[in-house]
Amino acid sequence: MRALVQRVSRAQVTVSGEVIGKTGHGLMILVCAMQGDNEEQASALAAKIAKLRIFKDDAGKMNRSILDTGGSALVISQFTLAADTSRGNRPGFSNAAAPAEGERLYEFFAQQLRAQNVQVETGKFGADMAVELVNDGPVTIWVESQ
Repeated sequence: MRALVQRVSRAQVTVSGEVIGKTGHGLMILVCAMQGDNEEQASALAAKIAKLRIFKDDAGKMNRSILDTGGSALVISQFTLAADTSRGNRPGFSNAAAPAEGERLYEFFAQQLRAQNVQVETGKFGADMAVELVNDGPVTIWVESQ
């Protein structure tokens, strides 16, 4: 699985004009299941992100995790993280998991992040979403389960 993790001051996701998920100070996580991914990889990715030390400590160094800060996370499905741009100008997405499997692993990932004691809100898989965020830092980290 792949994730793009952003430390945010705030973030929200809107579908059809209605805010369906939001977070204050915490993480906005764009996540994509790839072909061949499984629950073990989703669980490992959730554990890694929960412990990722990208929040400032009292000395101003990135030394605290979302668990340490008590922050929350907004998790958004983002199949375009599977984009292959190696040929031509049009990205290919054949490396992404099939939609049903992608949705299952996306939901499982969010559940596993909750199991790590992170407060989680989500977007809606497959929906046309408007995502707004204020990136804090900015801090943006690419994380893969393998």
